[in-house]
Amino acid sequence: MTDWVGMSAKARTPPPALKARVLARAGAAGAQRRWPLALAAGLALMAGGLGWWGWRQTDQLAAERAQMATAMSAYHDTLSLLRSPGTRVIQIPVSTNGQAGAVTIFADTMTHRWLVTCHHLATNQPGQVYQLWFITSTGMVSAAVIPEAGNIPMVKALEMPKGAGTVMGAAMSIEPGKGSPSPTGPIVFHYLL
Repeated sequence: MTDWVGMSAKARTPPPALKARVLARAGAAGAQRRWPLALAAGLALMAGGLGWWGWRQTDQLAAERAQMATAMSAYHDTLSLLRSPGTRVIQIPVSTNGQAGAVTIFADTMTHRWLVTCHHLATNQPGQVYQLWFITSTGMVSAAVIPEAGNIPMVKALEMPKGAGTVMGAAMSIEPGKGSPSPTGPIVFHYLL
């Protein structure tokens, strides 16, 4: 029976001021609820951006570290060749096209490796390269083709050739193209150990 009591009252229209106050409170409550969401969204975007930046930095640093480790290994290998008690230093003056240069060979008799440096080699004609040769008991064996580098010194570590007999010296020639299987051009130097 009490359910019918509320229905017995006449419907009244609320005053216009009440309607405006209710709508203003509802709008203010909605605005108060929106700024924490906007702040959370902004923080999430910032965290995502910082996470991406951190991942990129970590990836870049890992690549640089790997590159430095490779370089350090090469420097360590070069230093071990230079400091070996069995290393013999051979300085060979070279003159090509009127320019004085030098080839230095650090021959390690214990590991049978050479560290070869070339300084101030004259620029070749287009289509020509310097080629370094091992002089062995069975003939000349290609050691390395030396790229054109102008005034930049060239450094190369070389292993002794396998199955070519005893290495008895070194030679250098000027060869066409990307090198030759045997010397065909002018000999720059011929040095017997």
